[in-house]
Amino acid sequence: MSLRIAALALSLCAIAPPVSAADYPDHAIKMIVPFAAGGGTDVLARIIAQNLNSKWGQPVVVENQPGASGAIGTRAVMKAPPDGYTLLMASTGALMAVSGADADRPFDVNKVLSPIVVAAAPPYLLVVSPTLPVKSTADLVRLAKEKPEGLTFGSSGVGAASHLSGLLFASATGIKLLHIPYKGTGPAVTDLLGGRIDMMFAPGPVVQQFVASGQLKALGVTDTRRSRFYPDVPAVAEGVPGYESVGWFGLLAPPHTPPEIVKQLNEVIVAAMGTQEFRDHLATLGAEPKPQTPEQFGRYINADVAKWSKLVKDNDVQLPGGK
Repeated sequence: MSLRIAALALSLCAIAPPVSAADYPDHAIKMIVPFAAGGGTDVLARIIAQNLNSKWGQPVVVENQPGASGAIGTRAVMKAPPDGYTLLMASTGALMAVSGADADRPFDVNKVLSPIVVAAAPPYLLVVSPTLPVKSTADLVRLAKEKPEGLTFGSSGVGAASHLSGLLFASATGIKLLHIPYKGTGPAVTDLLGGRIDMMFAPGPVVQQFVASGQLKALGVTDTRRSRFYPDVPAVAEGVPGYESVGWFGLLAPPHTPPEIVKQLNEVIVAAMGTQEFRDHLATLGAEPKPQTPEQFGRYINADVAKWSKLVKDNDVQLPGGK
């Protein structure tokens, strides 16, 4: 009898109607954030959840599932039904955590998730302890080369964008940096303020107040050009040609989510990006809207993961949450 029931269930699944984009959404949507509440990913998720709720009148519940540098929450969405009712607000670090960082086997996000839209790609600020005798990126590189043991830099964790930014900087300049990982950005900034580490690549809004008060020194912004949010801070690339490190945040769905639903989500969020309210929210993160199509976002993620995977492999870094 149990075999007949199982066979019947399989046959019913086979003839079940596909998810209808015309009726989407008709109940609550869950948006998983693979990091703790309060961070940049979480803030953006709540902004987008509010916009989706206003557009469709359906609850969009943000659920934090932190752990393994973002791998736990990301994998939960990878295994969720592809019906548009489970979404993922991910970031550079979260996708690196599930990619395996294998430069020999290129990662293709389209095989494990359905990209929807990039919400923001803010740069970081290279900040140093005021006790460090440097005034520019060039000074920092010279000082590091004078110290055989290297300078120390903090990050919010192994594989996080703040860690990868430091790896890229060391690789591009030929200096030695000793990585000190923390459980989040806050503890790292606290130790930087206390002079217990030398430098950090940090989210601008988190350290801007300390730069303004003179408690930290900002040497560079990690985009290819200066940011309008920090006009007096040069781009790191002005002293280290080609250097670029931005931490993107974007919305994705489980693999095989119907393209019509992905398109609906993309269009609603891109429209929201054009509003002053959304721009004001992004400004609090030191970011500007950079709307893309789902296809463009997928290509962007693959290129980004390939860049960082090579760096991770070259530096023999073991990422948490790998395959």
